[in-house]
Amino acid sequence: MADATRAAAGRLGEQDTFAIPIAGGVATYAEPGSPFNKLAGLGFGGPPAATDLEKVERAFAAQSCSVQIELAHLGDPSLGELLTSRGYRLVSFENVLGAALDDRRTGDPEPVPSPGLIVRRSGADEFERWLDVMFEGFASADGQGVPSHEVFAREAMANAQRDFATAGVVRYAAELDGALAGGGCMRVTSGIAQLTGAATVPAYRRRGVQTALLAARLADATAAGCEVAVVTTQPGSKSQQNVQRRGFDLLFTRAILVKAG
Repeated sequence: MADATRAAAGRLGEQDTFAIPIAGGVATYAEPGSPFNKLAGLGFGGPPAATDLEKVERAFAAQSCSVQIELAHLGDPSLGELLTSRGYRLVSFENVLGAALDDRRTGDPEPVPSPGLIVRRSGADEFERWLDVMFEGFASADGQGVPSHEVFAREAMANAQRDFATAGVVRYAAELDGALAGGGCMRVTSGIAQLTGAATVPAYRRRGVQTALLAARLADATAAGCEVAVVTTQPGSKSQQNVQRRGFDLLFTRAILVKAG
C-alpha cells in the first residue's frame, strides 16, 4: 500500500498523497476514488494512540475522503470499541488466506483444465486490453459469498494498476481459444508472494481460468524462493473455494469499518 501510494505521488507530482504508519499498519491516500485510500493492518502493533488516530482522520478529511479501516480479528478487542465510539460503522468483511509454498499441494502447478488455455506474463503493450478484462470481471460478480463493498471507476483502476506495476506487481494474462479470458497479479516481497487480484470475463467462467492463473503464479512464486503466498478474498466466494482447494488456509478475517468524510 505504501509503495503503491509513493508511486502515485511520483506519477501525479503532487503533495496531497500520504502514507502514515500507525499501530503496525499504514494509512494511505493516493488520489480521489483510488483503491489505495484506506488504513490497512491496523492493530498488529497494538491499539493506536488517540493522537495518532486523530492525525490520520485529519489527513483524510483534508482530502474530503472517508476513512476506511481494515481491522483484523487478531487485533486487540479494544480497537472495535475505540473505533465505534469515534463514529466508524461496520460495512463488510474480507478473508486473508495463506499457504506454505513448500507444501506439495501448492508447490506444483495443476494440469491445465481446458484445452487451449494458456497463462503468461502480460506486458505493457496490452495493458488496456488486460484492464478491460479485469474491469469486466470485477464488475460482474458471480453472486457467491459476501459481496464486495467496493466499486471503482475504470480510470481509478487503471491508475492503481500502473502504480502497482511501479511498486513491483507483475501482471498475468490467461488466453482461452486465443481470446483474453482473464488476468491476475502478484507481488513478491521478503519471501512472501502477494496475490493482488484476479478476474475472469463472465463468458469464460467455469472453464479453469482462475485455477490456471493461480497455478502459474504459485509456480513463479516458488521459483522466486518465496516461502508463503497470501491472498484476500470475499468470505464464502468462489475465489476463496479455489484457493482453499490449492491448500490455502484462513489466516484472519478483517472487518471493514468506515467513518464518513
